[in-house]
Amino acid sequence: MTTQEIVSKLWNLCNVLRDDGITYHQYVTELTYILFLKMAKETNAESQIPEAYRWDSLIKKSGMELKKFYKELLGYLGDNCQGRIREIYQGAATNIDEPKNLEKIITTIDGLDWFSAREEGLGNLYEGLLEKNASEKKSGAGQYFTPRVLIDVMTRLMKPQPGERCNDPACGTFGFMIAANQYVKEQTDNFYDLDADAADFEREEAFTGCELVHDTHRLALMNAMLHGIEGEIILGDTLSNVGKSMKNFDLVLTNPPFGTKKGGERATRDDFTFPTSNKQLNFLQHIYRSLKADGKARAAVVLPDNVLFADGEGEKIRLDLMNKCNLHTILRLPTGIFYAQGVKTNVLFFTRGKTEKGNTKNIWFYDLRSEMPSFGKTNPLKIEHFAEFEKCYCPDCMENREETYSEENPNGRWRKFTFEEIAARDKTSLDITWIKAQNASDDYTLEELLDQIKQKSLNIATAVAELEKLISEVEE
Repeated sequence: MTTQEIVSKLWNLCNVLRDDGITYHQYVTELTYILFLKMAKETNAESQIPEAYRWDSLIKKSGMELKKFYKELLGYLGDNCQGRIREIYQGAATNIDEPKNLEKIITTIDGLDWFSAREEGLGNLYEGLLEKNASEKKSGAGQYFTPRVLIDVMTRLMKPQPGERCNDPACGTFGFMIAANQYVKEQTDNFYDLDADAADFEREEAFTGCELVHDTHRLALMNAMLHGIEGEIILGDTLSNVGKSMKNFDLVLTNPPFGTKKGGERATRDDFTFPTSNKQLNFLQHIYRSLKADGKARAAVVLPDNVLFADGEGEKIRLDLMNKCNLHTILRLPTGIFYAQGVKTNVLFFTRGKTEKGNTKNIWFYDLRSEMPSFGKTNPLKIEHFAEFEKCYCPDCMENREETYSEENPNGRWRKFTFEEIAARDKTSLDITWIKAQNASDDYTLEELLDQIKQKSLNIATAVAELEKLISEVEE
């Protein structure tokens, strides 16, 4: 039985819980509680779990006795154990009301082909469940789940190295850090090329994160554990004073949540130079401030379009970023790759300078949005869609991008703008489009369209067509 088959079988168990009113996200959390115990048994890692609450005790129970014991088990592991076990089970409670449904899940998990699961990797199995959860629109998790192909591209281009401190300040289920960990493992023969202290650093300190939502934090802890990562994953809000201690990183990879603070209040951090209620702008401030000022520390961050053109504090933050860092690359992502409707995003790649001023000289843009098909569940984003961009980006020849400009840019999607050209634009806007759209798949809001026209980023024919489309939608 393959990992995919096991994932499908586990996912189908969700149908058992419909009568209990269990949501997809609650189901994955519930599965995590039960899978942890089974996986601990399968990997001979039960030593920190009291014998009375191990898998063999759970599988023997049935009916009301099982339901009562399961609730007792969750409470005991969350209150009395230590380390990862305590973190995963702290505050845990079951939403399963019907004992027979609970019994069905436990017996099904017990009967799976765990030999095959171990061979293919328990971490891969768990990530398959998380991806399945994200692909179900009803779960609501998709808007926070970064497509695996995008995570892998960003990680490859950032090239995490042994000994570097990597962080995701909005880590979700820890996908970016797992990819970074895997990249280092591949470069070091699963850490065997490192000495004992260096290998311990990779396992215990190199990969860290912070997550605000308690249930998502549990999933991140479980995911990290199954991939052999023991680094700290904070349960808290990076945009509160908790985030002030998260600094001196060599690499940040992240996709912060979209939106504004509830009620429009500003971030509770008291150390931001430019306070704003825009979460993404606050995360951007946190990220470039959290990097070591050594000329090598770097970040790749997924951010929505508004970060590129927001005025007021937005313009000040963009200027501060370009002064403190070399913002060398912006990738305009296609629409439809996140499940939240209409989200338009970019990846910003930047390196922290040694000084506080004048670090950005040129910014290279790659437009993977204009004249692209509509992506989604039926037409997923694939690695080949990034092939030309990766050639253009050329991490080993950053200083010689001019030489690769013509030969690697047959579709005209790769273009350089100087800092002076950017600074001369209204609001120092980084929201730039130059490809003439014939059958553009992305729809503009009125605010975005007016901004594009103002920046002269759209030709007249395209601007008129887009404006007519907006007017017809209003009339309908």
